[in-house]
Formats: sequence, C-alpha cells, structure tokens
Amino acid sequence: MQSHSQSLLYLHIAVFLFGGTALFSKLIALPALDITVYRTGIAAITLFVLLYLTKKKIKLENKRDYATAILLGIVVGAHWVTYFAAMQMAGVTVGIIAFFTYPVFTVFLEPLFNKTYPKLKDLVIAFIVIFGIYLLIPEANFGNQITLGIITGVISAVFFALRNVLHKNYFVHYSGPHTMLYQTLVACLMLCLFIEVPPSQVTQADWLLILLVGIIFTAAPHSLFASSLQKLSATTAGLISCLQPLYGSILSFILLSERPNLMTIIGGFLVVSAAFYETWSVSKK
Repeated sequence: MQSHSQSLLYLHIAVFLFGGTALFSKLIALPALDITVYRTGIAAITLFVLLYLTKKKIKLENKRDYATAILLGIVVGAHWVTYFAAMQMAGVTVGIIAFFTYPVFTVFLEPLFNKTYPKLKDLVIAFIVIFGIYLLIPEANFGNQITLGIITGVISAVFFALRNVLHKNYFVHYSGPHTMLYQTLVACLMLCLFIEVPPSQVTQADWLLILLVGIIFTAAPHSLFASSLQKLSATTAGLISCLQPLYGSILSFILLSERPNLMTIIGGFLVVSAAFYETWSVSKK
C-alpha cells in the first residue's frame, strides 16, 4: 500500500473512533476533567506496554524533544477537558459540531508555521465546512448551557488545531504510539491534582467504560492520527476529520436516541462532501 493511501486509511479509522469518543461524556458519570485524567492514564499505560512488548524505543532523542512533548501534552490535555465539557453542556451533536470549527483554525494556523499562504482550495473547503456547521447548530439563547457548550467546543477546537500543527512541525519524526505516550502521560500528570472523584469512588461500570475509552477510543485512534500526519498535512487531516460529526451523529442516534433534523442532515452533507473531496484530492496526488 502506498504511503499516502496507508496514511488516509489510518486517518479514516481514527476519525471513526473519534466519533464514538463523545458518547462517553454522557455514558460515564464523572466530570469532564476526571474522565480526561483516567482516560489519559489508561492510554499512557497501554501505549507504554505496546512499545515495550514490540521492543520499540521509548526515550526521546534530545532535551528539546522533551520540551516539545510537554507542550503538546499541555495543549492536548486542555483540548480533552474542554471537549468533554462541551459534550456534557451542549449534548453530543452540538458539542461535536462546535468542536469542528478546528479545520478552519488549522487552515489559518498552518501557514503561520510554514511561512506560506493558505491555498484557495483549502479556503473554499473551509468555508463550506463553516456553512455546514452553521446549519447544524440549533437555535440557542446566549447565556444558557448550550451556548456555553458551543463556546467551550470552539475553545477545544483551537487547542486541537494547535496541537496538530505543532506535532506536524516539531514532533512528526516519532511514531504515532511513541508521541501519544508522552502526550497522554503529560496530560494525565498535569490534571491529576484537580480530580473531584478519586479512583476508589469510581463505580465498576464507569471503570469498564474508562478502560474502553482509554484503550480503544484514545490510544488507538490518536496513534493512528499522529501516524497519518507523517505523510499528510495538518490541514488535510483536519478537513478529512470532518467525517467525525457524521460518525458521532450515527452512533448517538443508535446508542443515545438523538434524532437529527433536516438542517442537521443538510449541514452534515456539506461537511462530509468537503471531507470526501479532500480525500480524493490527496489520493489523486
């Protein structure tokens, strides 16, 4: 399999698993920060065991890379807390939609690091994504829980876009599992002092869900996503990831009985169409 095609496959698998991650904000009866701490802790342990069993190198090459890993861990930790908080406040569908402003942020952040200008194609696709997301967002009164969730989702989008661009420019020479080991570890250590529910008070059912989200929906997709950035730009990865709202909506419909309205379907179609066009464009190259 060609490297670009393999990267696209990794990315699409990761995006599907990302789509299911939002459901755990409703399924796990814990605050967003606590979910993030336990999730990242499980993911870090899983990735360490994976690297150890496969006899892959665990240490980083130099002190500068350790500093970069700490920065990435801080950014990704902030992203995960705000991500789960957005889902809990605004609901899964609206929370994912608000978060999916991040491809637009990526389009404008990436040229700042590469000292280039955004391509016209990416700007057009970004506009389509924005319009699609606009159609998906239901009417809300400012100052209520849904509005706060939307704002929090946009903040999460900024952190995620920044993480992707930083990783692409300064940490892409490491494998997906290698880089995510350090990011999840730093995020866990950074936030563990602020947990509200200690491990002894977490129910058995919640622990099973935490293990599921930590291993299958965190360690695996983020490693695949990071690996895909070795051959794909952060902008391309961000735009293709617009499939996530579709996956999340389908899973929330099946498991949480959330029913999309006509505007949701129209907006979702625009977002998914933009993602498929970007996939086709990369495959053609």
